[in-house]
Amino acid sequence: MARGAITDVDPADIGEHLDVVAEGDRVVTHFFESHLAGYRGWRWAVTVTRVPRSRHVTICETVLLPGPDALLAPGWVPWNERVQPGDLGVGDLMPTAPDDDRLAPGYVLSDDAAVEEVSWELGLGRSRVMSKDGRMETAQRWYDGDAGPEAPISTAAPRNARCGTCGFYLPLAGSLRQMFGVCGNLYAPDDGRAVSADHGCGAHSEALLATAEQPVEELPTVYDDSEVETMAVSRGHGSVESGEPAEDYGHS
Repeated sequence: MARGAITDVDPADIGEHLDVVAEGDRVVTHFFESHLAGYRGWRWAVTVTRVPRSRHVTICETVLLPGPDALLAPGWVPWNERVQPGDLGVGDLMPTAPDDDRLAPGYVLSDDAAVEEVSWELGLGRSRVMSKDGRMETAQRWYDGDAGPEAPISTAAPRNARCGTCGFYLPLAGSLRQMFGVCGNLYAPDDGRAVSADHGCGAHSEALLATAEQPVEELPTVYDDSEVETMAVSRGHGSVESGEPAEDYGHS
């Protein structure tokens, strides 16, 4: 009876009986294997019951449910959590939540002196400014990304070619000044972007092309003792041959 309650599908889409689970008094659910295309691991579930003192079984519901090994779609994620950096295009609007932890009301005192200075100059100031948490999150994201010291272009640059000592480095204002600035070198890959002070590249203002030293190939010294060169020596006055007797007073 439970198998026959599965209608509107081809009988070949209903497989073997897998299990039966007691849901309560006189209420059980029968599970059948599903052969529907695209529903791997799913099961047909048919719940049946019997009223007290009755000999007839009644079908409660029939539904297709995922099994423990079923292929499921990923869970739903809100749009503001799905958006990734770079997804915002021309004409797109991305409103910021009123309780965003990265922002703080502009009329409250800030721990950043530069924020207070801007608010004072403008009179009214901005309605919201970056909070301390927002600045810390931004600084960490920049430092860990392509603007930090571990970026491939930074690790490949000379060790002393750091942005903090470059003439094209424009420090930021406020609490991020000690750590970040903007690159102003037309030929640098980070031109117009925020970089950390210990970031680096080959376009450093003080970078010099070192002249490669050419090693001089030295040939080994060769000594040949197998040949004796005969030298003609003239005999001076008073000299004697080695076979002749020695002269008096030790002259030879």
